[in-house]
Amino acid sequence: MTATRYDRRMYAVMNDRRAAAAYATAARRRLLVGAHFALTVTGVGAWIATVFGPGYGPAVVVAVVLLPWMVLTGMLNGATRGLLELRGRMLDERQLVERDRVRALAHRITLWSLVAAVFGTGAYGALTDVALRGAVTPLLVGVLAAHWMMPLWVAGLRVQDDLGDDEA
Repeated sequence: MTATRYDRRMYAVMNDRRAAAAYATAARRRLLVGAHFALTVTGVGAWIATVFGPGYGPAVVVAVVLLPWMVLTGMLNGATRGLLELRGRMLDERQLVERDRVRALAHRITLWSLVAAVFGTGAYGALTDVALRGAVTPLLVGVLAAHWMMPLWVAGLRVQDDLGDDEA
């Protein structure tokens, strides 16, 4: 199948190297993933507090966190050259294999976080007299967010440094 205009545009966006200095090294990419993780936890936690808690004060936190979270998401997508965002026809064989590896590893990590959530919720219910209804839904929202973001975080940590001119 041939690439569409949308495919070519997304490929150009994902392979734009103007911000490459921000994620050129493994240490910088780890910092980006850590910052993205922290913003995700903050934003999802504030959203959960807004929806399931009293008042709407945490909604301000969601609004404040959203823009830097989107910028970091874009930087991570640029660092991975669109590994998870581009259609398969725009990736070469090596990238398709790497995308499958990233997704498999992220799936295993998410699986174990779900197992921990199930056991944690069960223990919480067994050890307290509090109704689980109020705890389960926010927990599921948090695990859903982790499931959604885990492939990007794993890809951001697994990506290799670009070869320099003298290394190529």
